[in-house]
Amino acid sequence: MAIALPQKGVCVSQFKEKERAVKATAVEGEVLTAKEVCALLRIHPSTLYKLTKQGRIPSFRIGNDWRFRMELIERWMAEKSVYARLARNVIESGVN
Repeated sequence: MAIALPQKGVCVSQFKEKERAVKATAVEGEVLTAKEVCALLRIHPSTLYKLTKQGRIPSFRIGNDWRFRMELIERWMAEKSVYARLARNVIESGVN
């Protein structure tokens, strides 16, 4: 991220406050690379690319690169965990 210099007449403390606000927003809406998501999910990159191409994991492209919003990946993981738990309960109960 490029850091702009304060304009003439703008107080440096005001500039730093704005810079902190931008950084806070970036963390809240954090965007992850494919490598970071692979590390988070502990999966091979080819598995991640397969999921993205199938539309099974929330993602978007910037040029040739895939990007992932952290909040959507966390929600996706939670949904998959709940579904897996329900499926496991059905299998263990013997209900078809």
